Amino acid sequence: MGVSGSGKTTVGLALASALGVSFIDGDDLHPAANKAKMAAGTPLTDSDRQPWLAAVGQVLHGEPGRGPVVACSALKKAYRDALRSFAPDTVFLHLAGGSALIRARMVHREHHFMPAALLDSQLDTLEPLQTDERGCVLDTGQTPAAIVGDAVAWLRASV
Repeated sequence: MGVSGSGKTTVGLALASALGVSFIDGDDLHPAANKAKMAAGTPLTDSDRQPWLAAVGQVLHGEPGRGPVVACSALKKAYRDALRSFAPDTVFLHLAGGSALIRARMVHREHHFMPAALLDSQLDTLEPLQTDERGCVLDTGQTPAAIVGDAVAWLRASV
């Protein structure tokens, strides 16, 4: 989980490979209207996100146990609660880092519908993991390999 540009797809792909499970990019599950809205620079509302969260939840529910790894912003606790309503054993690995680093990544990536102009709205929406949620915070300023190593170590110790 994390804001756009935090490395969810890059880390998620590598983590899924390390764990030997499937990977799903939550962005692929957004309805076309959501992608168009974000591409136009308009932040999504909670009601915009509901069908998308249900689609992500169905993916998580469809593969209980080990996997899949799903890249999903899950910015609010209510969104994470919605996902856990489909798959109660879901854990969240929050890729967190400085806004300057994340903005620089967003500016330099190609072929993505989410403009860097929406980063501030995502940071404003972001609710960190709560103590009652299963998950950990990982430093997105590290290399993807280091993040995956930390994630695998946490998962082995905690799940």
